[in-house]
Amino acid sequence: MAGFTGLSLTAGASQLDLPARKIRVALSAIILGGGIWSMHFVGMLGLQLPVLFFYDALITLISALVGILIVGAGLILLHFRDRTATTITLAGLIVGAGILAMHYIGMSGMQACRAAYTPSGIILSVSISLALSTLAVWMAYGERTRRNIVFGTLCFAAAVVALHYIAVANTDFFVAPLPELPSLALSNEALAFVVTLAAFAICGGFLLSGATFFPAPEGEPETPVPDATEAPSPAPEPVVRTVPYEQNGRTLFAVLDQVAAFRAEGHYTLIYIGDEKGFCPWSISEAEKRLEGSSFIRAHRSYLINPDLVTGFERKKDSGIAFFDDVAALDKVPVSRSRLNDVRDALGV
Repeated sequence: MAGFTGLSLTAGASQLDLPARKIRVALSAIILGGGIWSMHFVGMLGLQLPVLFFYDALITLISALVGILIVGAGLILLHFRDRTATTITLAGLIVGAGILAMHYIGMSGMQACRAAYTPSGIILSVSISLALSTLAVWMAYGERTRRNIVFGTLCFAAAVVALHYIAVANTDFFVAPLPELPSLALSNEALAFVVTLAAFAICGGFLLSGATFFPAPEGEPETPVPDATEAPSPAPEPVVRTVPYEQNGRTLFAVLDQVAAFRAEGHYTLIYIGDEKGFCPWSISEAEKRLEGSSFIRAHRSYLINPDLVTGFERKKDSGIAFFDDVAALDKVPVSRSRLNDVRDALGV
C-alpha cells in the first residue's frame, strides 16, 4: 500500500510548478520510507527469541528518518532532473540503498540481544534490494502509465519484503546483557502501538490515492457545474505569436512558427530555432499552457515539438523518434509511448 501510494502520488508531479512538486515529492518520500520502516518492524514484532529484547528509541527513529531521506534523494533525481536511463537506474540504486540502510540501522537498535550477519547473507540481501528496487523504479518511471505504476508497486513491495526476510534468515542472534535499561527504550508493546499508527496513516493515503487513480466513469462530469452566483470565467488567453528567450545577456523574441521545440531544463526551457538555441523563462508546463491552440504538441515529458518542422519519423517498438533535419541545434526528439498516438496523428502517419 505504501508503494502504490508513494508512486501514484508523484504521477504528473513533474508538470507541476516547483513548490507543488516539492510537496508531492516530500510526501511520497515520507510514505515510501515510512512503509519500509513499518514493514520492517511489523516483521520484527513477529520475531520470536528465547530471551527478552527491546529497541533503542533513538536508533529506531534514526532508521525511519534515514530511510525517508535516502528514498527522497532518489525521487529528487526522478522529478528534478532529466529522466534518462542513467538517472532512472541511479534513482533505483538509491532507493535500494535506502531500504538497506533502514533495515540494518533498525536491526542495530536491538538491545539485550545483538544481531550477527553472515557475509553471504549480506551479499545476497544487498544484491536483491538493489536489483528489485532498480526494477521497480524502471517499471514505474520508464513510462508513467497506470499499468506501470502497479507493476512498479509490486516490484517495490518485493524488494522490501525479500530484503527483510532474506536478511533475517541469514542473521544469528546472541545475548548482549546491558548494565541498565536506557531511558529511551521501546518495548515490543510500545513499538506495536507506533507501527499501528504508521500503518493507519499509510492505509489512509492508500485509500485517497486509489480514489483518484482510475478515471471517472464515462458520462459523469469530472468537474462540478458552476454556481450561478459565481463570477463568469475569464475569456481564454490569445495564442502567443512570439517566444521570449535570452541570448548574450539580451531578451530576444522568436517567431513561434520558427521554433522547432521546447525542452525542459529544470524550472525553465530551452527553445530550438534553426542552428541556435536559447534560454526561455517559461517552464515546460507553462509553455504547454501558453501554446494551447497552436500546432505544438507534447512528444515527451521533457519536449514540446512543432509538427510543421518535423522532417522524419521513426517507430521504435512502443515509442518513436521525430527528426528535425533542418534544425542543426536539435537533430531529433524522443517520442514516449504515452504520446505516440498524438504525435502520429499530428504528423498524419
